[in-house]
Amino acid sequence: MVTLLTISEVSRRSGVAASALRFYEERGLITSERAGSGHRRYSRPVLRRIAFIVFAQRVGLSLEEIGSELGKLPPDRAPNRRDWSRLSSKWSSRIDRRIAELERLKAGLTECIGCGCLSLERCKLANPDDRAAARGAGPRYWIGDRPLGG
Repeated sequence: MVTLLTISEVSRRSGVAASALRFYEERGLITSERAGSGHRRYSRPVLRRIAFIVFAQRVGLSLEEIGSELGKLPPDRAPNRRDWSRLSSKWSSRIDRRIAELERLKAGLTECIGCGCLSLERCKLANPDDRAAARGAGPRYWIGDRPLGG
């Protein structure tokens, strides 16, 4: 006999708000069955899928990407180590890029980001007359553009 969990049980076990669970279900990321009363009931493997969703969001995957990845998992059983390994093996480079971006952010916390949006005196040195704006909107130097020569 399959034990089904209520939405409050899944919320408590997963640490994810019931409203988020309903949202995930609307997006097709998780599924539930309806009890005679119309209340949602979830099978236990949904807890692993929710853990995957939370982890994937922290890695930086969009909900569309998460849905695509979840579509590669077996619907009739809890994913095993090999299933997870197959999905996550592609994420190393993405995580490395995020780490590098965070390192740049950390190193530049007290510096001008070169987009012309800060009114620090240093911006006159790194971005006089808002030259970075000629390359487009946003923090140009943070997204990889090199400062223009003086």
